[in-house]
Order: sequence, then C-alpha cells, then structure tokens
Amino acid sequence: MRLHVSLVRMPLLSAFSNSRAKVVARHALILELEHKGIRALSECVTDEGLSSTGEDNATALLAMKCVLAPRLKRSVDPEDFLRLTKRVPGNEMAKAALEMLLWDYSAKAKGRPLDRLLGHSRGFAETGISIGLGSEREVRSQVEAALRRRYRRVKVKIERGSAAKRLKGLRDAFPEIPLSADANGCFELRRDLDELKKLDRFELQYIEQPLGSGELREHSQLAKKISTPICLDESITNLESAKEALRIRAAEVFNVKPGRVGGLTMALKIVRFARGRGAHVWVGGMLETGIGRAFNVALAGQSEIDYPGDTSPNDRYFARDLVKNPFEMEDGIMRPNAGPGIGVELDRSALVHFTRRSWKIL
Repeated sequence: MRLHVSLVRMPLLSAFSNSRAKVVARHALILELEHKGIRALSECVTDEGLSSTGEDNATALLAMKCVLAPRLKRSVDPEDFLRLTKRVPGNEMAKAALEMLLWDYSAKAKGRPLDRLLGHSRGFAETGISIGLGSEREVRSQVEAALRRRYRRVKVKIERGSAAKRLKGLRDAFPEIPLSADANGCFELRRDLDELKKLDRFELQYIEQPLGSGELREHSQLAKKISTPICLDESITNLESAKEALRIRAAEVFNVKPGRVGGLTMALKIVRFARGRGAHVWVGGMLETGIGRAFNVALAGQSEIDYPGDTSPNDRYFARDLVKNPFEMEDGIMRPNAGPGIGVELDRSALVHFTRRSWKIL
C-alpha cells in the first residue's frame, strides 16, 4: 500500500470574493492511494489559513500522517475507516479526504461508477452557480452569462450594509429567475435584523448562512422573524448538528458538503435525514479541482437531492485542471463520469506542474 499527498497551487481565472475572504488561488491537498493494482484519488477541501471549522492544510496533513492514515492498513472499506476513526475528535476535512479516497478505491475495485455505488443515482446533477462579490455591473454581467449557459439556479454573495441594494438591482433586472443569496455568516441577529427583514421583498429561494456558524439558536429566532427560508452551510458539520437545526427549526434548506462533514457516508446520512423531515438539500462546493468536484457531482446526482447545487464546471475557475476529462455542463445539467470510481483521468503533467510540495504518508 502506498499513500502519497501533493500540495498544489491552482490559480483561479479570476478572484472569488465573499464577505470573509478573497481567493485568488486554490491550495489543495491531492491524495493518491495505490493498493493491489488499483489507484484511487481524492482531494482535501482545506486550504491555507484556518477555516470556520478550525482546519487548514497543515492541520489536515498532520492528522493524516500521525493518526488517520495508519488506519488504512487495517481496512480499505469506507465504513470500516469511520469506525476505526470514530474516537478521533474533529478533523472532519482530513477524515473526509481519506474516506472519499476509500470510496473511489471501493468503486474501482467493484468496477462500478461512484454515483451508482452510493445509492439511487438519477444519472445527472442540476447545476447552480455561485457568484462572488463585485461591482453591480460585474455581478449583473456574470448573471447574464450564467443564464446564457442555462444554470438552474443563481446564487450571489452578499455582505452587511449593501445586501438590499445589491439584491434589488438584480431582482429588478431579472424578476423571474431562481435567485438566492449567501452571507457566509456576516450578519448579527440583534444588530442586523432590520436589514435582514428587508431582504424578504426579493423573493429569494433562500438566504444561506446569514448568521455565524455556531449560532443555531439565533438562526431559529431569525426564522420566526423573516419569510425568506434559511439555508445552513457552515453550521452543518455532522448529523447531530443537522438534527438539532431541524429540531429547533433553524433552517428549511441544507447545503451539504461531503468534504466538510467527514465524507460521503456522513453526507448521505445528513441528506436522508433532512429529506425525511421535509427539508431541502443541495450539494455545495469549495473551489475543488476536477478530482474533488467528481465526488460532489456523484453526490449531487442522488435522487434525494432536490435543489441545484454549486457544481459549476471547472472551466469557470481554472485555465487548466488536474484531470484530462473535466466535467461539462449542458442545459444546466452535469453527468457523473461513467467509468469506475470517480471516473476522472489524472493529468499527471498538470499535477507535477502545480505541485509545490509532496509527502509519502504510507
């Protein structure tokens, strides 16, 4: 068994900004497992600097090397891996990278596409777009381009102080489109309640993560004061947080990111629990390369997913991807790859070109 990790720097075609950060490049950890003649791939969704979950590339790499990866020698089954790491606290992104690696391995060992192995695949994923902060002209131009490409949902980033003005301009220009807004937790309930109430007039499909990630009860209070449905993203890190959010009616919609919640097994549990209680679910992204995006598309193609997700084709983000067969979108639809596992063909020369450091973990 061999496990190799590469740190790549992938420049974005254009900067992507939200209320918390401006991103100009994706710094990704790419995992390669070779075992019994099978090569599996995955991507860790951490980046430089601590995220809202307290993980970054350095912490993820340390957790993999010292604690998590040695468990692979005992089993290469995803569910066994979760059992073997159950008592390791936190590090959900690092766990997810290894758990999804094992899903790719298992699917390839069985000769099946990952989306089919996960459960009930529709064979396609409805695609939405996430548009970052920018000038009114820039954002409107990006919305127009998205509509020409027939995205099924448009989501725009917002920030406190300018949200109502931004959304009014967009709603006036595009009165009929499915529109949502993502605050990335920049509002505070007491300070910004009046501003948040003003957003009801724009008939948003939902407002995503208006308050901080740890403020479930505050989201529940906000839900009673606004008519716009609330979607939770950063607040949902595992099944327990999803259960609590639904119990106290903090949200009607969940953005489920497998790379953030500990992997595909946990993501599926969250999706099925939420749908079983009438909530809506979709699959988010974290600027993944074609490797990480393949897992998102496989999950987004499951029959339980009922809203379009943030699964734009990678030609929107990168001039050159790490895979030779990047996803394409047609009529707002992306289809999981048909080959075994995640079905991507690694572009080895691109991986070498973008790699800044590498480590042999096993």
